[in-house]
Amino acid sequence: MQFLLVLVVWTLATTSTSTFGASPQRSDPVLVRSVIDGDTIDVATVGRVRLLGIDAPELGRGNDTAAPFAYEAREKLISLVLHRWVRLEADAQRLDVYNRHLAYVMREDGVFVNAELVREGLARVSARLPLARLAELKRAEAEAQSFRHGMWGQTPPVHAPSYTRRKSKTESVGVRGRHSRRIRVATKNP
Repeated sequence: MQFLLVLVVWTLATTSTSTFGASPQRSDPVLVRSVIDGDTIDVATVGRVRLLGIDAPELGRGNDTAAPFAYEAREKLISLVLHRWVRLEADAQRLDVYNRHLAYVMREDGVFVNAELVREGLARVSARLPLARLAELKRAEAEAQSFRHGMWGQTPPVHAPSYTRRKSKTESVGVRGRHSRRIRVATKNP
């Protein structure tokens, strides 16, 4: 019984400090200059901002292939914020391990961008610390799961790799050198 009482008091204390503590610090309107991936943007006067509390599928870098729904997450974020004025809302943790700013992104018309990506099934909740908007993000994730949006039910689209080509009956043979030429060589059909 005493353990239960301690647990309830601890839960209320941690909830009240993260949810009802100091009011969230919102920035003045800032312009989104570019979208890096499904959960990272570049903002004028601030730099790189990682959307707090969520994780979108990773785009392929170099020889890596992109995770399912990575391109869709990036395209959705582009449609939501690129070249728009947003307000950044900070929480307890302000920087990540890559020195990016962590923030909730709010559009001027009131759209909570982090939750919108989760609601569409293009990102998942990934909070490791108690966050002020964690309950809202979890509700958005539950909605995406129940309606089977994005990664929670739809078959991921298959993107044709740009580096593949169809084999033809002729092959190109390159000759090395500064002024190399391609010579077409016919191959026999089996």
